[in-house]
Amino acid sequence: MSGRAAPERTLPTELAALAVGVSEATIRKWASRGKITRYGSPRRAEYDLDELVAIAARRHNGAG
Repeated sequence: MSGRAAPERTLPTELAALAVGVSEATIRKWASRGKITRYGSPRRAEYDLDELVAIAARRHNGAG
């Protein structure tokens, strides 16, 4: 988890996965590998909507 303040628009793991079209496990894997930033508490992960939109766009364009 990063020490940075959470962005204004974040989503929990379940909604992050739906937004990008992947499983919740994939979201967790991406966070552990540093592909996306994990915010929230140790018990509740949150992900930046803007980061997710960028990943979805890259996946849609075949670059991710």
